[in-house]
Amino acid sequence: MFQVIDGNKKAVGDGFQVTSPMPGPRIRQLSPFLLIDHIGPMTVAPSDKPLGSPPHPHRGFETVTIMYQGVLAHRDTAGHQGNIGPGDVQWMTAGAGLMHEELYEKEFTRQGGTLEVVQLWVNMPKKDKMAPPNYQDIPSAAIKTLPTPDGKGTIRVIAGSYEGVRGPATTFSPITMLDLHLAKGGELTLNLPADYNVGLYIVKGDVLINGDRPATTKQFVVLGWDSSATSITCQEDSIVLVLAGEPIEEPLATYGPFVMNTNKELVQAIADFESGAMGKFEDHD
Repeated sequence: MFQVIDGNKKAVGDGFQVTSPMPGPRIRQLSPFLLIDHIGPMTVAPSDKPLGSPPHPHRGFETVTIMYQGVLAHRDTAGHQGNIGPGDVQWMTAGAGLMHEELYEKEFTRQGGTLEVVQLWVNMPKKDKMAPPNYQDIPSAAIKTLPTPDGKGTIRVIAGSYEGVRGPATTFSPITMLDLHLAKGGELTLNLPADYNVGLYIVKGDVLINGDRPATTKQFVVLGWDSSATSITCQEDSIVLVLAGEPIEEPLATYGPFVMNTNKELVQAIADFESGAMGKFEDHD
């Protein structure tokens, strides 16, 4: 399998300009990954009112937020809150369900600046979908970095293990997530398990995959399984997000912010949300 997919542009909330290559008409998912939203890069004008994505629910999966520029503030009805800035990662387990919001951080709102974020949705196995909500706040300093073999780039290991380096994120199914920062002329051959699904999201830059397949900024390269020796050659300075994971081979039922295994479970998720079982915010500070 080899597909290069362009993202659809959309607005999310009242402050996010988003490009989303997955899900889409050409690929529904690359299990265990469900969605990619690339926010920005966009200019945030100075303001007194933080914008972003107001309170909304989730159940049955995890959101992973990787910050490249700007600062966001998160809070949820499970009691977690925090700010994430450049290089930081937030790994939120919705599990049994919660409400959360993501807004521009207050000082960033006042000063304005450039915002760029990649957010992923990651599926959870059926046995774990109703796990208690959790929140992993992963600062940039906690993410180990190793040089590429040619010395022309770096590999940040967010989750899983790569070349003996283990990422700080805890996952429900086997996942390797890498944030590659590669200089023009740099080359890297990825060593990943053959039974993992593999996708490459080009955050920015211009690369050749396996010698002759071009991909550029905001394109998603779907490699599928048996991609254990994928080569990347950089035509210019590039950032590439590597999404690799063991497929979750279970039924999938989705409706908006809920990802379950059956329609019956979706109906229950909607009922639980409407009854307030996923919590609510008492204020909007």
